Amino acid sequence: MAVLIRMSRAALATTLLAAATAFSPSRGPAGSLLRSTSTSTSTSTASSTSALWASQCGTYDYDVIIVGCGVGGHGAALHSRAQSLSTAVFSGKDIGGTCVNRGCVPSKALLAASGRVREMKNAAHLSEFGIEVEGEVTYDREKVAGHARQLAQRVKGNLEGSLVALGCDIVEGRGVLTGQPHEVKDEASGKVYTAKDIILAPGSIPFVPPGVTVDEKTVYTSDGALELNSVPEWVAIIGSGYIGLEFSDVYTALGSEVTFIEALPNIMPTFDREIAKMAERLLIRDRPIDYRTGVFASEVTPGIPGVKPVTIKMIDANTKEHVETLEVDAAMVATGRVPNAKDMGLENMGIETQRGFIAVNEKMQVLTKHEDGEVIPHVYCIGDANGKMMLAHAASAQGISAIENICGREHVVNHDAIPAACFTHPEIAMVGPTEEQAIERAAKEGWTLGKSQGNFRANSKALAELEGNGIAKVLYNKDTGKVVAVHIIGIHAADLIQECANAVAAGTTVQELSMMVHTHPTLCEVLDEAFKGAVGMSAH
Repeated sequence: MAVLIRMSRAALATTLLAAATAFSPSRGPAGSLLRSTSTSTSTSTASSTSALWASQCGTYDYDVIIVGCGVGGHGAALHSRAQSLSTAVFSGKDIGGTCVNRGCVPSKALLAASGRVREMKNAAHLSEFGIEVEGEVTYDREKVAGHARQLAQRVKGNLEGSLVALGCDIVEGRGVLTGQPHEVKDEASGKVYTAKDIILAPGSIPFVPPGVTVDEKTVYTSDGALELNSVPEWVAIIGSGYIGLEFSDVYTALGSEVTFIEALPNIMPTFDREIAKMAERLLIRDRPIDYRTGVFASEVTPGIPGVKPVTIKMIDANTKEHVETLEVDAAMVATGRVPNAKDMGLENMGIETQRGFIAVNEKMQVLTKHEDGEVIPHVYCIGDANGKMMLAHAASAQGISAIENICGREHVVNHDAIPAACFTHPEIAMVGPTEEQAIERAAKEGWTLGKSQGNFRANSKALAELEGNGIAKVLYNKDTGKVVAVHIIGIHAADLIQECANAVAAGTTVQELSMMVHTHPTLCEVLDEAFKGAVGMSAH
């Protein structure tokens, strides 16, 4: 039976809620702070909590129910409580969702550990620092995997603790729409809860193409890869996006050979072309990696470790004719993700999905369908399930935006200002459209595109780190001076991109940015060089 978790931590709840509210435009129109009478941890049933909230929410158990507790659902819940809205989160026993448990967080742990191994094995690089490592550099696979698991558990616990401390109720079952307005049913217990507004945040799951058999041992998705049950001698990675690239970084650092299988004509097809070409040189050519492009993995058959190889049959993406069969030790399927929205009662509300994605308007309100759909009152959808931008921090931003709209303060997320990063060594980061997309946009909208570039090889801090490879490319509107996009490949690119995302969000011009002072010597001077170059200035 699913239970509803509540914990009374009055002092902490008051402190955190006050801090969260301080960053809010104003107080919300409904609800009040969760009242607590006990300082001990407690577990109560759903029925007692419904009675508690009924007096505060009128005819509903809660002001807001959030279905899903990934980064998006968590962000929505925190902001909901900051507005003094009574809030329940249906966690589906998966607090933290994909990002924390099977994605962003544990993968960074693997990248951090494998990155240390790569660095310590690079004797030529270390010798330039005057460092010598005697003996063989080794690693313990199980401990590396354990580091990832422990990090995920720690972050998951922090997320749950923050929800409870702020007075959110956590329903452990999966939430399902009943078809009646304002209702969500706990799939485990069958109990129905009501709320004035409902936010759907079910997240996503790995997409496995037809013909691919996954056993999560020799043929696996990112879920299985994060377990690091083995380090194959030769692994094929199907797909060359963010996930595939990051795992190629992990595997090659730990001693594997990698073959990418990409259906589109170019490797790394979603990246800016100039950046992708440089990434090919830095992340692929100098490593034990090769690739096939323009082919589908039409049939993938699991093997038996040490006994039978994984078999991958490939066909031409255009002619569909068989072109090659590979036999490898393992295959990772990194072909994207699809919404985890199946069997959650969408059809009961008259919601038609498209490839599983739920249609929403710019306010995150759910529509009956993608083409000319009508708004379903008091129902919102955020995160991967709406397909607008499948990133954890985008989901959180959408969740905050949904709460703003629920409170009557109209808000729209500017997705062009949301940055993204690929945590390879070196990193890749971007905000806004690719240069190819920006050229099309400028032609369509009638403005002139400008381009300026900074180089890591001219940066003192990068040279001190012996990491002079990479560039920062700034795209801007020549007519207004506003920054349109920035693409970076180089050391700590994921950290550098935030300044650029802020500039896009605020509408800051390259003229303004060129006069802002950057700390010397730091990596961010690569951006200073690009900003100054856009207006004809030079940077030292």
